[in-house]
Amino acid sequence: MTTVSAVATGASRGDPGTACPTDMRLVSGNHCLSPEQLCLAWNEVNVSGKVERNQCKRYREPSRCIEERRQPMRFCMDTFEWPNQKGIVPRNLTSWQEAKDACEGIGKRLCTDDEFTFACEGEAMRPHVTGFERDGTKCSYDLPYKPRTFNFEKHDACLADPACKEALAAIDQRLPAGSMPDCVSDHGVYDLNGNVNEWVALPNKGFSKRAGLKGGWWGPVRDRCRPITTFHGESDYGYEVGFRCCKDANP
Repeated sequence: MTTVSAVATGASRGDPGTACPTDMRLVSGNHCLSPEQLCLAWNEVNVSGKVERNQCKRYREPSRCIEERRQPMRFCMDTFEWPNQKGIVPRNLTSWQEAKDACEGIGKRLCTDDEFTFACEGEAMRPHVTGFERDGTKCSYDLPYKPRTFNFEKHDACLADPACKEALAAIDQRLPAGSMPDCVSDHGVYDLNGNVNEWVALPNKGFSKRAGLKGGWWGPVRDRCRPITTFHGESDYGYEVGFRCCKDANP
């Protein structure tokens, strides 16, 4: 079974040209709204002496779009997680509202759920940005879970508080943005799975229901393109939560 590498296409697609700022990538194509992604093999874990399925280890390739109709998409996405600089550890301990304000403050916006999904899985509808197999050696996930024992403050306040900063360092497993070269999408966007969970916007939702988290983080969690977590409030923040920005593409 041969999988087209996202790395092979990432350098040739996504050139922002005049459509996007130079620190963003142009994401364009046709998005399948209802893909069929069938799991062929599962990871199994022992829970209190009972073997249970955990995450899917391998999906059937290729995925199938259940609906013939696809949604054309064309937008700009930050190449890296905020602050969108290669080699810089992405920001965390930031709420959805703060992430939204930060993006809008530089003339961008939070990515939508559908934009994140399409940028990650591409027209091939890959369950993971790297393909059809779960592989924590290509993106930063499935690292050992370290339980939180400290009530963290928000990002800037935490870094200014020695106790908070020390407690964060003890469990923090973020990597500098772009440090895993295989963790790249068809359009050249890095770290869409793993590293930090990313805030996204849910369009047409009312106040307190606009926030979602996509992509997964460094722990042994979903770390796939399509799933979304929606139970966190717009003022919530976490040591494993970050964001990136999107923008409408120029004609």
